[in-house]
Amino acid sequence: MTTTERPPAPTATRSAPPHERGTPGYRRLGVALWLSGLATFVLVYSVQGLLPTLSAEFGVPSSTASLVLSATTGTLALAVLPLSALTESWGRARVMTWALAASAVLALLAPLAPTFETLVVVRGLQGIALAALPALSMAHLTHEVAPRHLGGAVGLLIAGNTLGGLSGRLVASWVAELGGWRAGLAAVGAVSVLATVAFRLLLPPATAPAPARTRLRDLGGPLRRHLTDRGLLCLFGMAFLLMGAFVTVYNYLGFRLLAPPFSLPGTLVGLVFLGYLAGSWASTGAGRLGDRFGRRPVLWVATLVALGGIWVTLPDLLLTTLAGLLLVTVGFFGAHSVASSWVGRRSAMLPGAVPAQASSLYLVGYYAGSSIGGAVGGVAYDHAGWAGVVGYVSALLAGALGLALVLRRTPAPA
Repeated sequence: MTTTERPPAPTATRSAPPHERGTPGYRRLGVALWLSGLATFVLVYSVQGLLPTLSAEFGVPSSTASLVLSATTGTLALAVLPLSALTESWGRARVMTWALAASAVLALLAPLAPTFETLVVVRGLQGIALAALPALSMAHLTHEVAPRHLGGAVGLLIAGNTLGGLSGRLVASWVAELGGWRAGLAAVGAVSVLATVAFRLLLPPATAPAPARTRLRDLGGPLRRHLTDRGLLCLFGMAFLLMGAFVTVYNYLGFRLLAPPFSLPGTLVGLVFLGYLAGSWASTGAGRLGDRFGRRPVLWVATLVALGGIWVTLPDLLLTTLAGLLLVTVGFFGAHSVASSWVGRRSAMLPGAVPAQASSLYLVGYYAGSSIGGAVGGVAYDHAGWAGVVGYVSALLAGALGLALVLRRTPAPA
């Protein structure tokens, strides 16, 4: 796909033109959806920094402890497609607000879980509550932002995801060091409540008309159209492989740094999540570079950066481990930003396709990669240590590179 591709205009009448970069509406929309991404990733990934603590608290291995994360991403992956498709016609702003509010309430209940199994169940319910939010956020941007600014806007949304993932991990880890894992999760719940309120106050009125009501039996035609397009299939597969690799690195690096030869204290281990700040820069920058130079080369280079980064982490040296983590983070967020914006643009050009459903399918791959890929990565770590993680992540990223090569040779829709 070249940088000149544009999604077709909706057939219904808009209440106002789409937002241009620099306008008040664009800024309010960007900040609001940035907050929605922050709240989502605060809730989903806050437990990642607590995995060693939960493993010790409940006496379970690292691969089992990761279920508190995999439960959320797994139920989210299962529910994202039907819920986002069926609820879009109810009003994107309304559904996104209710999704954030319900997940925030569950976040306040999670610290009260009496057993590990109960905590896993609550976390699974959070995934269902959040399921419609990520796809609707992407679809909302696609309809509300002028097409030539879409890559940068999606990059801003993913920057919110990045900061949410960072702040959730740091808040949970630091508070848990002082008051235990329950206090850490309670602090995360409070952050999500504040983000939900701010999101609702800032989100501007929609300019694009709401789509017609969708029934489950109406999903089959567009679903087949999406799943028979080679370009979209490559992007869905890349979402699975990239996220599986990325979440594996962050899931089990804490275990490695707490153990010899590093033997770092938990407070310092929590600081590794500051690497997410580089991801925030990379997502916004890659989105704009894709708009300017084309998404194909940017996607290829970003994936190569991540693959090189995981091998830099292999020596038992703190400096190289942190440098490699930084490269993995930059590469992942750069590739994810380009790929996610590409899905909406490509599907908008396919006859019979539905961009919101295409975004949902991308997120199915994304969160399935987090759930399945992260769990399998735990098996690799339990059996072969960090060398097993490096080999496993390399295989996933090599698969993503293969799909990127296929994508480079796939023409844009006619």
